[in-house]
Amino acid sequence: MDKYTTFSARGSLAAVGLLMRQMGIWAVVERGVHIKQKVVKHRPSEKLLEAFMNILAGGRGLCEVNTRVRSDRALQRAFGRARCADQSQVSTTLNRCVEGNVEGMRSVNQEIYRTHGAGYSHNYERQWQVLDIDTSDLPAGEQGEQVTKGYFSGHKGGRGRQLGRVWVTLYGELAVDRLYSGKIQLEKSFQQLVEMAEEVLDLVPAKRSRTILRFDASAGTDQHINWALEQGHQIMTKVKNWQRVIKLTHAIEEWFDDPKVADRQFAWVPEPHPYARPTRQLAVRRKDKKGAWKVRVLVTTLDDAALLWLAQQPFRKQPRPMDTMCALAYAYDLRDGAVETSIKDSKQGLGITKRNKGSFAAQEMLVLLAQLAQDLIVWTRREMARHAPGLESFGTLRMVRDLFHISAKVQIDEQGRILEITLSQDHPYAAKLLAEIAPALSGSDLLLHLRQI
Repeated sequence: MDKYTTFSARGSLAAVGLLMRQMGIWAVVERGVHIKQKVVKHRPSEKLLEAFMNILAGGRGLCEVNTRVRSDRALQRAFGRARCADQSQVSTTLNRCVEGNVEGMRSVNQEIYRTHGAGYSHNYERQWQVLDIDTSDLPAGEQGEQVTKGYFSGHKGGRGRQLGRVWVTLYGELAVDRLYSGKIQLEKSFQQLVEMAEEVLDLVPAKRSRTILRFDASAGTDQHINWALEQGHQIMTKVKNWQRVIKLTHAIEEWFDDPKVADRQFAWVPEPHPYARPTRQLAVRRKDKKGAWKVRVLVTTLDDAALLWLAQQPFRKQPRPMDTMCALAYAYDLRDGAVETSIKDSKQGLGITKRNKGSFAAQEMLVLLAQLAQDLIVWTRREMARHAPGLESFGTLRMVRDLFHISAKVQIDEQGRILEITLSQDHPYAAKLLAEIAPALSGSDLLLHLRQI
């Protein structure tokens, strides 16, 4: 068959698929994940790839494989597929996943991250590493494995599972995603998540001493704080025990107003609670809607310089006490813009709350595919931002919804190789994408154009 031209509603994503193949990412998945299933037309690894493509294409449910992937011949070719399985076949393959397949995918993600992740090659001598740890609810139907009642925001009495996450904050990358039952929140999953991050990032003792773990009060117990300190990490967290908070703050006589946040005040705890290593403890109180003070205590091992750096405050050789108090509070506030924002971004951009499988192993495989998709988006954006810095502000939703949905004409040869992609010049981001991704694909014979289609 001679070369032919076809239309793709996601021609820009096809270019990303070519970049992914150039990086050799899916070859690692094929080597590491082996699902036992009879092969008729499509191998299990190929159907996993189609589920992965569907996530990148913005599909919220596996049923969208048919409309977003199977109907787009150019997209299939870009990711190395000659044809696409039906969505029911993709779903069946996921249902055949067992725990061994999940562990295989977890190892694959680790290998890929160690090859391409900026967080793995972080210079610990030059700068702190920052890891944000949290869990988030994933509502699900009552019949699924390990679907239980638990805390589900906005869903009183809701059921589902929990997603544990370790975010490599400085680089916007995911080191760990792990699925838990609905009852397992951060208090019960914290140590396992940190240990998994230590494995992925190869955190030997020297690196741990330069790694900041930032987590909320769910894991702010004596047990978890002391464990993290004994592991050699630096910490920033909030005390969970409210009786402890009352005891630590009752003797405070003078409070200082937060210059940025109204009705919020700070004070150093006069007699800090002893932990496995020395810490500094800051009392933070704020008025609620009824005008009553709500008090919390922040705990950290960081010195003044590290606090100012983490809070993105100007460096001072001799900071005033108020500078340090503000830095600690603001540095902890930034946690909301790190892991919590990343989870929200994943839910909106990758639809991780929309794809529910009854099998726990199948659901976790989808979580790990979404983790890989999230990191691939980050690496693609970083490569593009080298040529167009404005892209650094694009979140996952904008990348998937806008940048990956630029229509194009795609020319394919008789061997199924993509020869040419002509992006629609009418799309507001087409020219920018062309300038950004063309250099990354300069080693191939691909021609990229911008024209009226």
